[in-house]
Amino acid sequence: MTEFMDVHRGMKGITGQQLQEAHKADLAIEGEERVHFKQAWADPDTGTVYCLSEAPSADAVQRIHERTGHPADEIHPVPLTV
Repeated sequence: MTEFMDVHRGMKGITGQQLQEAHKADLAIEGEERVHFKQAWADPDTGTVYCLSEAPSADAVQRIHERTGHPADEIHPVPLTV
């Protein structure tokens, strides 16, 4: 599985509770695409949200996000970590 970092924009003012609810929605159906969402971060001031996942493809990540109502603006593979 490949790790992916995805970026969502336009979520200005997002609260911790809203971020948690969005993450839980992804977790509820992630297995249908063999995706595992590991963590999410948000900056309410800029409206940027980041999600780290493991998945067979970026398309699989996007399908989950689309189904839960928050499609990603960008999805990047993360081939190296330290």
